[in-house]
Amino acid sequence: MNSSKHTELANHAWSVADLLRGDYKQSDYGKVILPFTVLRRLECVLEPTRDQVLAEYDRRKEQNVDLGRFLRRASGYRFYNVSGYTLKSMVNDSGQLAKHLLAYIGAFSENAQEVMERYEFAQQVRRLDNANLLYRVTGRFADLDLHPVQHDRKTGKVVLDKETGKPVPNVTNQQMGYVFEELIRRFAESSNETAGEHFTPREVIELMVSLLVAPDDDALSVPGVSRTVLDPACGTGGMLAAAEEHIKALNPSATVTVFGQELNPESWAICRSDMMIKDQDPDDIKFGNSFSDDGHRGRHFDYLLANPPFGVEWKKVKDEVEYEHESLGESGRFGAGLPRINDGSLLFLQHMISKMKPVTADGKGGSRIAIVFNGSPLFTGAAESGESRIRQWILENDWLEGIVALPDQLFYNTGISTYFWILTNRKARGNKGRVVLLDARDQFAKMRKSLGDKRKVITPEQIKGITRLYAEALDAARDPEHPQHSKVKVFANEDFGYRRITVERPLKLRFEVTEETLTALAASKPIQKAADVDGLTTALKPLLGQAWPTKRAAWDALRKAMAEGGVGWPSGTAFQKAMRDIVGVRDPEGEVQLVKGSPEPDTELRDYENVPLDQDVDEYLRREVLPHVPDAWIDHDKIKIGYEIPFTRHFYVYKPPRPLAEIDAELKALEAEIQELLGEVTE
Repeated sequence: MNSSKHTELANHAWSVADLLRGDYKQSDYGKVILPFTVLRRLECVLEPTRDQVLAEYDRRKEQNVDLGRFLRRASGYRFYNVSGYTLKSMVNDSGQLAKHLLAYIGAFSENAQEVMERYEFAQQVRRLDNANLLYRVTGRFADLDLHPVQHDRKTGKVVLDKETGKPVPNVTNQQMGYVFEELIRRFAESSNETAGEHFTPREVIELMVSLLVAPDDDALSVPGVSRTVLDPACGTGGMLAAAEEHIKALNPSATVTVFGQELNPESWAICRSDMMIKDQDPDDIKFGNSFSDDGHRGRHFDYLLANPPFGVEWKKVKDEVEYEHESLGESGRFGAGLPRINDGSLLFLQHMISKMKPVTADGKGGSRIAIVFNGSPLFTGAAESGESRIRQWILENDWLEGIVALPDQLFYNTGISTYFWILTNRKARGNKGRVVLLDARDQFAKMRKSLGDKRKVITPEQIKGITRLYAEALDAARDPEHPQHSKVKVFANEDFGYRRITVERPLKLRFEVTEETLTALAASKPIQKAADVDGLTTALKPLLGQAWPTKRAAWDALRKAMAEGGVGWPSGTAFQKAMRDIVGVRDPEGEVQLVKGSPEPDTELRDYENVPLDQDVDEYLRREVLPHVPDAWIDHDKIKIGYEIPFTRHFYVYKPPRPLAEIDAELKALEAEIQELLGEVTE
């Protein structure tokens, strides 16, 4: 790919921003530049067959036939235009430009019109016309060469390769995708929006697709193979395009059908127009929220991949998601659990899992999933929280094949570390019950110039190396004798599970009366309800400074003092508890408080421990806790099951601190350098 080619084209389109400045806000530039870029691309694609389409239209328009079928055949694509206009011809008649441009849009097939409607293009045409900008903007795009193949500038004929006789490529679909991605990145950067919600860096997609498809290379090489691919957060369609290209590279005769859904209207329109140009069915790219309006309900796919927005809340679809969770349970998409409201990442994964093809009795069928996450889904959520239950559900169903840690600073809108999760419901026999963790955080090259937060890139050689290492890791998982790489670790599914135990220690108190005690008694609501507070505190003043080692001794002294002061000892547990909590003082040597004959837990000393599933909790208590706190015990009624994947912990390498002498010498050298600089300033 000629990287300067798509940058040059994006620069041409972006130059329109200079015309819009003043009449449009920066955040609205995309409402003009993106639809005009799409329109020009559609026009360039249709240009070679434009005359045939017009001739077919004139011949068939009076006939009672499915006109669209004949016009699509004439155009060679799933869309067409029956207008004689072009952007260039309309610019030459500037007085009627707005009228002609709207008529031009209306002459497209319905699926192409729908794309332009998502941009509210007619509204932008009128706005540009009113601002006297329409002529200049349209002229700028009329000069933008987005033809798929090269044309001779003088004759306008298609340029053919002298050796093959085939048309010479000009702007490929892949390059066009780069153009759109570059434009979206610039819009997001100029308006402080999140570019990562729209697309993923191309090399990240290529690595993701490579890991997703690699185990199936042999199956995909079979002549006539057919595969379906879904991206439920497809953006401009970059992942779908990369998946199709990858499979086609393995087997040019393969049939790859792509499906997607997108919430952002501009991104959806770009993806849909791209599908039309590639002869994919644009109706397979659905518009809307995948959670509340599943555009592919009931369908299942061979491959599923996605880069859902990091840490985006799902409050807008909360009612629909919770209803499905509660009413459908495991027969719906979200039966395993619901994550916290401020991060819907694991909802996307559950949605994708629901669309895996079932595995048949003879071992056929099944699906593979790849999804990009930040670190949060690995460990966020305590035992039996929504996140933990989702991880437990995935691992107990043996769907998680591997997790690959990527370098930080890979994405345009965030510098945080990211991870690929690879899942499948058709693991190889030797991989069943096992999960591969691969640390690829050091596989990157520094960029000469950063783009937003993106300062690193994964090179093609590194993509091949990571893919090869992942394949070897799967081999290692199948064969315990297989040598393991230092960047690879293989675990059993159960290794990520734990029991969350509550370790209790007894409440130990001594009892005393102080000025603070009397103040607290006077302010206590239970004491106020049960007794005359003024009389009670007056009666207890003679006990100031006295202390008792046991509750019985304290109560005897308090009762006697209150009786002598003419205050009765109220009945009721609320009074007794309030009195105990105020007069009692925590003391490691104090009396153990009992409830129904058993020690009462001290909530301030309560602790929690995570015990691996393969360990007995009572044995763990004897080994790890009792040597330090002999009176501790486990509250077995509060044990919870949790699952987390502490990736970083498994690959942590201890680095000892530098020797003190070395640090001291460095500080002295710096101090001397500072003194020297200060001396120069003084002179």
